[in-house]
Amino acid sequence: MAVKTTGRDRDAIRIGQCVDIVQKADQRTGMLTRGKVQEILTKSLMHPHGIKVRLEDGCVGRVVAIIDTGTAHPMRDTTGVSANRNTQKARQNLQGN
Repeated sequence: MAVKTTGRDRDAIRIGQCVDIVQKADQRTGMLTRGKVQEILTKSLMHPHGIKVRLEDGCVGRVVAIIDTGTAHPMRDTTGVSANRNTQKARQNLQGN
């Protein structure tokens, strides 16, 4: 897996990039949602909890990781790839364990 960077810096996020976000409703469980950025909602250059974005499917959340689009990653996926809802496994994969 090739995670490029965390989502705390606005300059690192581009429209159309594949990212993992955590939605407000999923903050307690840590469930991540993968999709492509449609709009960057945070105006400041940096945010300690992640830059807020809207994905192409309308989901809104804070960027946890910017993903190299050539990789598959098991979690809720809004890009059309099959999803696995096991949060702990998704966290392990994100951390490279």
